[in-house]
Amino acid sequence: MVLKTQTCRFSGLRIYPGKGVLFIRVDGQQFLFLKQKCRSLFIQRKRPAKLAWTTLYRKQHRKDQEAQVARKKRRNVTKAATRSVAGASLEVIQKKKSEKPEARKASREAALREIKERAKKAKADKAVQKQQAKASGAGKAVKNMPKGAGKGGAKSTGR
Repeated sequence: MVLKTQTCRFSGLRIYPGKGVLFIRVDGQQFLFLKQKCRSLFIQRKRPAKLAWTTLYRKQHRKDQEAQVARKKRRNVTKAATRSVAGASLEVIQKKKSEKPEARKASREAALREIKERAKKAKADKAVQKQQAKASGAGKAVKNMPKGAGKGGAKSTGR
């Protein structure tokens, strides 16, 4: 048979069925105390943390420690694992790690040179296209023209 116990609002000790003192405050809040001593001390506004026999005092002064000794602190050890990244596989990453700094520098410079050449070529192509557009002259677009204007320029909207 299991007994439903309640805890004392002052001392924190267990109150068995049929025991205890119920104190109802003016605002309707109920307080259940183990004995008249707890009720009296509560009404006197004594602090349970300063009385050595209450559970709050024992908890604050670390008196019941044998139950907590059983638990040991565990540290999570993080393992550094090398994984493949979105663009490169694991083998490529390992290969880049193992290559010498001189080789790495040379490959970097070659890549930069290639990017610069590509940019120069794109610029030259753009200049050629601009020259061709200027030479033809027919495909000249008029800027800042209203949407419904057409060839004749700005017309009234009929307002």
